Amino acid sequence: MTDLRWQPLSLPNSHIKGFLIRQETLNSTLTSMTNKVLVFLLCGIVIISAGNPSDEDVLPELRKVRNLRSLGIEFAEYFRNISLEDLGVSQLVGVEDLLCLNDMARLMAGLRSAEYWALKMIDAWGSIPSGLLTGHSYDLGNFDECLNIRKEVGQGRSIQGKYCFLSVSPAKIMGIETSLGSFKTATCFPASCSAVHMNTFVGQLMGKLLNVSDPSSGMRISEGSCQTSESGSWDGLTIFMIVMLSVMSCIVAFSTLWDYFLVKDQNQLPSIVKIFSARANSRALFRVVESHSNPNVIDCLHGIRCLSLIWVITCHQYSASLISPHINLFNAATWVESPFASFILHGFIAVDSFLVIGGLLVALIPLRLMDKTKGKLNVPMMYLHRLIRIAPLLAMATVVHMKLMPLISDGPLFVGGYLGNAACRSGWYWTLLFVNNYTDAKCLGQSWYLSMDMQLYIISPIFLISLYKWGKKAAAGIFILILSLAACLFATMMVNGYSMLVTNATPGATEAAYYATHTHATPWLIGFLFGYFLHLSKGKKFQLSWVSVWSGWILCLAMIFTSLFAMYPPSKWTDSSASTLAETSYYTFTRLGWAMALCWVIFACVQGHGGLANSFLSSPLWQPLSRLSYSVFIWHMFFMEMNARSTRTSTYFSDYQMMLNIWSTFGFTVLFSYAMHLLIEAPFGGLDIFLRPKAKSPPIEKQTSPSDDKEPSAPEEPVEPPTSTVDKLNNSV
Repeated sequence: MTDLRWQPLSLPNSHIKGFLIRQETLNSTLTSMTNKVLVFLLCGIVIISAGNPSDEDVLPELRKVRNLRSLGIEFAEYFRNISLEDLGVSQLVGVEDLLCLNDMARLMAGLRSAEYWALKMIDAWGSIPSGLLTGHSYDLGNFDECLNIRKEVGQGRSIQGKYCFLSVSPAKIMGIETSLGSFKTATCFPASCSAVHMNTFVGQLMGKLLNVSDPSSGMRISEGSCQTSESGSWDGLTIFMIVMLSVMSCIVAFSTLWDYFLVKDQNQLPSIVKIFSARANSRALFRVVESHSNPNVIDCLHGIRCLSLIWVITCHQYSASLISPHINLFNAATWVESPFASFILHGFIAVDSFLVIGGLLVALIPLRLMDKTKGKLNVPMMYLHRLIRIAPLLAMATVVHMKLMPLISDGPLFVGGYLGNAACRSGWYWTLLFVNNYTDAKCLGQSWYLSMDMQLYIISPIFLISLYKWGKKAAAGIFILILSLAACLFATMMVNGYSMLVTNATPGATEAAYYATHTHATPWLIGFLFGYFLHLSKGKKFQLSWVSVWSGWILCLAMIFTSLFAMYPPSKWTDSSASTLAETSYYTFTRLGWAMALCWVIFACVQGHGGLANSFLSSPLWQPLSRLSYSVFIWHMFFMEMNARSTRTSTYFSDYQMMLNIWSTFGFTVLFSYAMHLLIEAPFGGLDIFLRPKAKSPPIEKQTSPSDDKEPSAPEEPVEPPTSTVDKLNNSV
């Protein structure tokens, strides 16, 4: 039977063009993207919506750009018919130069004789994308075809493919005013050639095709955009990470086997084995407790936490989609004007939901324990307990993002690494010190929230001791602090003229008004005060009339929908008329209104006035995801970016495609988070069992799980139950 793979060798040279036709383009602007997710989304949409050329201007520009469509074919035809002397590179005499020239000579000979490997090197090129006028500025060529090229040339050497991005700016090349913008397309050269060599070759070709003296001004290949099949050696940190995960896997496997085969009664299971046993930790993770089985439990927090987490993942997925090579990227400008876009553009409100829950639990749990200990609060143990639950998983995530991503995935858009790679290498310690929300070194895009939450947690003993000693007077002081911080946010935005609207975003607004703890602490403090209120009213039933209940729900829903849609008309391109005062008032009062609305939802559910909302939010089905939510929060952006960067073909932007991507990301993230929960989070978090004071009497009735937020009055826990990995850190965006 004939091997069809070799049939191109029999084609005459006149048919080579038909064999080589491919679409091509690629935009590797990824390396310039920041890990400021919301700002990235807003700025990206602003960029793609800029400029609306008139119809009569587009046709001449498009015709000139289309002259470059057969770039890969022209390269093949040009280099088939010239010699090395014609390239004008005889002055290159270094060893690397000679290797490149030798491989180029073999490529030229291979093109003349239509050798399969040479045709593949040209076949892998990209070209001008169809849909330049709809925002399609990417052509990925054929990444794997290029990198899999290997032609043995003797003496232990082989010619391998080198995949690079050619950045093309038609306006600079042709000296014309064009609204088509620049694009990037894939090229494939011998791996022995550097970007300097490739720019020389491409410059020769462009000078011939376009009859311009200096095409390099608008068409260049950067060495940083190139990839080969050669993988670098593992450094010490990579080896440490792999050894660490391997050792933890062995310990968990051994403890699980011990638990399964040698222990009949779980009460007889040694504590050290129970900490590492996947069986025991899985049982705790998936344990479902009926609603209202414990009066100290606020069941609706599970539902609020999980819905907020899903909302955060949805918003981040839309932001990550800007990495993808969409063929209709300009449609995002139209999408911004849809009502549904408000749920994404204003998804920052989900952060306030986590802050409210975090503040509530930080107040409620310790205050109930302080009642039992007569005001004693072990602050050092409180901080240590917090650190051993947050830091191990955060540290592992930092190393995995830096070292594991290139090992488990590849693709055209992986060049330069993931967002924040440079920040991780230069300032990873700011993340582990929990201060990166005040720096530009945001190693993990979402870790700024952990920094803010930790800073609030560090100062929480001041509020706790004040509330215990001075009660309502201290609460009044916290209320004044809330108003002062709201005024600080208002003044910051007004004085600097900050705007975070998609149609009018200003630089520095996010850092000053969003990431900074002192301008974003009001929801946490509102939740803290609400937790104090729940502590004072423990077990008390408020008799509310149906008028009061309905009024509360109507006012709550009004604040929720106002927070989501108040800026909808000014967000339109045709009506971006919001004044600085209006936008400042929106962001200031939204942080107050959303937090108070959420407090009403919790209060109504606790008091039995939640109705359908309480039935939904308090469903036991939320509990496993709620306990796993910190790990999901840590890892979800890892999978988002990996999925986006590993794509080999152009994509299409639509809400339906985004939904497919969201649930794909969510599914893989949950599975990976479960594995990391068993290997890192649960074992390290369970070590605090050795730090707790031993209860003398009465004996502890049960071992609380590492993710229960349910035992605020448990005597064995000095500050909060060992369940708070989710309760405290799930406050994560």
